[in-house]
Amino acid sequence: QSSPQEERYVFAYTVTIRNLGRTQVQLLGRYWLITNGHGRETEVQGEGVVGEQPHIPAGGEYQYTSGAVIETPLGTMQGHYAMIDVNGAPFTIEIPVFRLAVPTLIH
Repeated sequence: QSSPQEERYVFAYTVTIRNLGRTQVQLLGRYWLITNGHGRETEVQGEGVVGEQPHIPAGGEYQYTSGAVIETPLGTMQGHYAMIDVNGAPFTIEIPVFRLAVPTLIH
């Protein structure tokens, strides 16, 4: 839970990954660069997402919700997913920067 007095802001985000290719893929890992409103950067990386390494069929999608905690009411996230195709060949999906903001902060 967020606590502005303790400089703790909790954000939830939902990601949908759509496989627009012709073969199944698997998400193996993630990397996030989280930047707070003062420019302080935190790197987060690990296997899978929310404890899973999902297989996403051709034409299918995978959705998950997770969270981030930063010290300011405004920040950003960006990163990438480490994936493999049906033949085991690795590739990366870039995640463009998106904003974390307390809803009442920005009109």
